[in-house]
Amino acid sequence: MKFTEEHEWLRAEGDEVVVGITTHAAEQLGDVVFVELPEEGTVVSKDDEVVVIESVKAASDILAPLDGEITEVNSTLADDPGKVNEDPQGEAWFFKMKLSDPSQMDDFMDEAAYQKFIG
Repeated sequence: MKFTEEHEWLRAEGDEVVVGITTHAAEQLGDVVFVELPEEGTVVSKDDEVVVIESVKAASDILAPLDGEITEVNSTLADDPGKVNEDPQGEAWFFKMKLSDPSQMDDFMDEAAYQKFIG
């Protein structure tokens, strides 16, 4: 897994990347009550707003970590947004994307660097 400074995680699966938020981010948000996901087939550029999360504390935007196309969304989060708090780095992934340039993954932190970052 790779991690961004915006507290997203990225996991390569074949020629796609799965994107979600870290446990740290989920804890900071508090109880998640709403998740708005992008449409499959949407082409995004790095830092485009792609997901809206609302919690009892705040609303937050999740930005596209890389350039690419959204290939799949985790539609179960629309019905059960609390999964984000229960399993943020597993079952509560937000979307999968096919990258325009897979080498961009090299720019992100590994888990040890991320743990130091949030330290």
